[in-house]
Amino acid sequence: MRTSTTTVLARRAGIIAAVAAVGLLAGACGGPGGGAEGSATEGSVTWWGWTPDAANAAKLIAAFNEEYPDIEVTFVSRPIDSYDSVLSPALTSSDGPDIFNVAPGSANGGVETFGAGAIDLTPAVQEALGDGWRDQLAEIGVEGLTVDDKLVGLSAGAVYSGNLWINQDLFDEFGQKPPTTLEEWTSVCAAFEAGGKGCFVQGAGQHAFNMDTFEAIMENVEPGLYQKASLGEASYTDGESGAKFAEGLAIWKSLFDEGVMQPGATGLQQYPDANNEFFAGNYAMVMMGSWYTQYAVVDSNIAAQEAAGVSNPQPMTILPIDFPDLAGTGDVGNMFGDADYGLAVSARSTNQAAATTFAVWLATSQAGQQAVANTLNNIPALNGVTPAWDQIELADAQVQADVLSAYTEQAASATQPRFATVSAELNSGFRDTLGEVAEGRMSGADAQAHWQSIVDAQ
Repeated sequence: MRTSTTTVLARRAGIIAAVAAVGLLAGACGGPGGGAEGSATEGSVTWWGWTPDAANAAKLIAAFNEEYPDIEVTFVSRPIDSYDSVLSPALTSSDGPDIFNVAPGSANGGVETFGAGAIDLTPAVQEALGDGWRDQLAEIGVEGLTVDDKLVGLSAGAVYSGNLWINQDLFDEFGQKPPTTLEEWTSVCAAFEAGGKGCFVQGAGQHAFNMDTFEAIMENVEPGLYQKASLGEASYTDGESGAKFAEGLAIWKSLFDEGVMQPGATGLQQYPDANNEFFAGNYAMVMMGSWYTQYAVVDSNIAAQEAAGVSNPQPMTILPIDFPDLAGTGDVGNMFGDADYGLAVSARSTNQAAATTFAVWLATSQAGQQAVANTLNNIPALNGVTPAWDQIELADAQVQADVLSAYTEQAASATQPRFATVSAELNSGFRDTLGEVAEGRMSGADAQAHWQSIVDAQ
């Protein structure tokens, strides 16, 4: 869809005014350089993040440059597992990024950890969207990226977990249907393994994704209990809630004991190992969330297969399915999520104005959020923006379009958090226990006691 020159100019004027608002506030507060550094309409900025992938980052930057051709944005991808360790020293040096990703809670790039290194973007978003700006943006993105009333980052969009993704082509080849119970899951796995294919792959050596799987189990056991316990509103050990966590841990361990998890799962990482195994066509299912929707798009799908070592790849038809009803409660389809990443502007940047222009455009403008929506990597932060499905080339639109449209609506309606209520200490507690329980080196009761001790000490 072509946008009129008048509309573009008006939009640019609003964003430039937003950048000016940041500069005035910084000047009033004695910020670096007495105001927002540099020009709001030209310059070169560097953006660090663990996401999006290179192809989608290029799409977002290209869309931005249609309106701001004189601002050069360079995206530098940093591995998710080492992001914090490389960002910390960079933010205190003159060679650090102008823009950097932050995330809610205890995830990598946590706002509590890195908020001090960013400027407050509240005046910028208020100028861009007006006094009612909070009503126009997803609450999960604003609340999760705010620390002590300081808006550390602007959410580009949210990601949600709690479901599986399947290779529909393999399911068709083997005549299988997506599993809805543990019994069906083990039966499907047996069918794939008998035909020389892996069934389900998880990098259980990367604890954040173990937390996703365990939270999905707990959402099936009793929706909302996982969040309540993380906030100290329910017990991990005592009474009915303690019994439900014991049930959840028993189900978690059964995935390993019953052969749903592949042999050696705890020795693999979700990225790149499990991701590559799935896109190499070696496994039919993987535990991933809404961010995987991007790989339904042909170019990202082909790129993922090439990265997995596939020669001459053809589009693979991937689909999301509900996490199976392992607890037998009938509570399925529950998802949980947070802002995927927020764009923070470094307090040490000498290009704060241009960096703020990019952050505000991507996170608050109709054009920026439509670009985000069309990558299918995130659920947009600006309310009312949805993917333009007629502009997106899917691997098999006839099979995928309706399913993916319904899935994005399902994700956007989710209210449970993913990492936002999990403290850094509790995050470490899950890291130290879920793998141990899976391999039989720790009892479920000991894991529960460990989690409760962490919450009690907070």
